[in-house]
Amino acid sequence: MNSFLQPLVTLADDHHRERIFVSDLFHAMEDRAAVALILLFALPNLVPVPPGTSTILGTPLLFLTIEWALGKRPWLPGALARRSMSRIKFASMVHRAAPWMERVDRLLKPRFPVFACPTAARPAAALCVILALIIVLPIPLGNMPPAWAISLIALGMLRRDGIWVLAGVAAGLASIVLVWGVLAASVVGALQLLQRLVN
Repeated sequence: MNSFLQPLVTLADDHHRERIFVSDLFHAMEDRAAVALILLFALPNLVPVPPGTSTILGTPLLFLTIEWALGKRPWLPGALARRSMSRIKFASMVHRAAPWMERVDRLLKPRFPVFACPTAARPAAALCVILALIIVLPIPLGNMPPAWAISLIALGMLRRDGIWVLAGVAAGLASIVLVWGVLAASVVGALQLLQRLVN
């Protein structure tokens, strides 16, 4: 089992719990780096999730990416730490992500360290802040492209793999363009509908 996922699987399989709180995830990761926590909150958004789930996990993700960009230790206020979801829903997301994480872990290796060093982390973190903000917004399936980009960047930083960081940055920029296009099309469609109703 991937060492990153093991504490999450243990938490998901704890049948004594009815709900999983954001604070539980923090405790499960113990003293892991901020980037590991960012990856933790991005992973569930890689797949379609029930309405509201992206906001539950996206808000702490936004908070953590801002802290990463500012170079601060990971911390969440009580209101965010008390957010929760059902253990069954959480377990479903973790077990769906596990096979993917196992395969990905075998592809990562230290490469092009200049793109995965602390100096490169600051602009990458700033991009992740924008992507996390998109995840929080109530856009149908709008959580998936930004979450993929954040996950690629986080995995690259964790394993010092500059190629994955660059791929994540490219995916992040593409996600922003895609979401902007969807929002623009939605606004144009709404204006056209309003014009028809008025006329």
